[in-house]
Amino acid sequence: MLSGGLLPGGSPPGSFSSSSSSSSSFSSSLLRWLRVRLWARRRLLLVALLWFGSWLFLNGLVLVQRSILSDFCTEKHSRQILSRLCGEFRDGSVSGDMCSDLCEVGLLQFRRCLYYENGKKVMEAEWRGSTVILKSKMENFSSYEPLNILEYQDTAEELSPMDVVLYATMEVRNSLGLTEEEEDEDGDGGGGGRGRGRGGGKRNISRLWGEELRKRGRGYSRAELSSLWALLQQEEYTFLRVLQDLSPHVARVLGSCGHFYAVEYLSAGHTWNQNLFSVEGGQVRGGGQVRGGGQVSREQVNLIALSFLHMVKHFENDFAHKLHLCDIKPENFAIRSDLTVVAIDVDMAFFEPKMREILEQNCSSDDDCNFFDCSSRCETKKQRCSASRRNSNLQVICEKIFRPWFSPTLLGAKAGLPLQVELQRAVQECSETDGGEEEERRRGDIHQRLLLILNRLLEEGGGSSERGGGGGGNEDEDHVHTALNF
Repeated sequence: MLSGGLLPGGSPPGSFSSSSSSSSSFSSSLLRWLRVRLWARRRLLLVALLWFGSWLFLNGLVLVQRSILSDFCTEKHSRQILSRLCGEFRDGSVSGDMCSDLCEVGLLQFRRCLYYENGKKVMEAEWRGSTVILKSKMENFSSYEPLNILEYQDTAEELSPMDVVLYATMEVRNSLGLTEEEEDEDGDGGGGGRGRGRGGGKRNISRLWGEELRKRGRGYSRAELSSLWALLQQEEYTFLRVLQDLSPHVARVLGSCGHFYAVEYLSAGHTWNQNLFSVEGGQVRGGGQVRGGGQVSREQVNLIALSFLHMVKHFENDFAHKLHLCDIKPENFAIRSDLTVVAIDVDMAFFEPKMREILEQNCSSDDDCNFFDCSSRCETKKQRCSASRRNSNLQVICEKIFRPWFSPTLLGAKAGLPLQVELQRAVQECSETDGGEEEERRRGDIHQRLLLILNRLLEEGGGSSERGGGGGGNEDEDHVHTALNF
């Protein structure tokens, strides 16, 4: 044993264990410190992520509020819009044949907001006992471009009707995509006209507008001109207002106040209902009764189909240019009580010159040449879409409307009858026609076949005298639109 009880190396007893304990304590403290630092960093990262997520969420809410909620259709907002319009009428800033009824005597009353979409305001109102639809492309009258000539015109001086004809005709041509050179007057003969000069011949549209304006015997006030100009900047208004004197197949414009205009109320078609269309009030022209809460019968479906065929022929032959419908679905059409088919949403309707301009775009395949329901072919060498539409109004109507109507599922036990089978085959062939001069002739043949089959079905079922299918729209009780005397 070594003296003094020293361990080798001269260390006193117990010093080794003390050093080990200190080292262990230091390591533990270091680990705790590292854990705290790591946890602190994790908390900092978590807080940062939560802050960033909250920032994204709040900005998303702001974006939604601006893009959707700010344009949300509410009764309060709609009433505010109309109240502002009436204030402008009382100030003498706007005019129209419905302003007095809306703002003074209460014969035009707001009922409910239907929808706001991309600035467009659409409301339902009650006017002199009838339901009407109020529309404007933009909410405020001040959002429309003013007529520049008014900036240089003396406040007390009125423009002559001829001045207004010139400016309005130019604006109509611009809105419909026409030019003076393109509008060739082809005479006033031809078919399709029904009542009060509608549909007669291939009419020059903007000149017809000018003829209406020339009937005015006095000048136009600044309020009238400003209101007219705001209306003319709305393509749908211009389209409906011009064509209602030429066609029974467009909704009638009943009047206007400032930048808002009223059209007749008609129930739109519905894709998911077997009947597709309903008639308001359950009555049809000629004393017929609509079945089951306004739903049309099979015979009436055939009459409506004939009206569709009449509309197709009318739109392709009775104007200076073909009229193309690029958004064909039941929701964009309605029927009157005489079963006339009416186009009620014409935002995607274009005359031939505008249609060619739309279609003629750069392309790499035919898929690049589709504009909703209107399409052309891609000329791969030029990498340009053909300006000529390859499909037609008739083809799309057959595909989207006639096929569901005349399908075996809906026809039930009658689906196997010879005439029904022939009709189904004709509709199928009609929906498959596609482009070229040969197809153009083929479409004409199919159109005639469909007419013959539908008329034979009506004869077998004791069809009414209305089987011509063109529809009337020649109602004595119609309100004559006198807004601004045009």
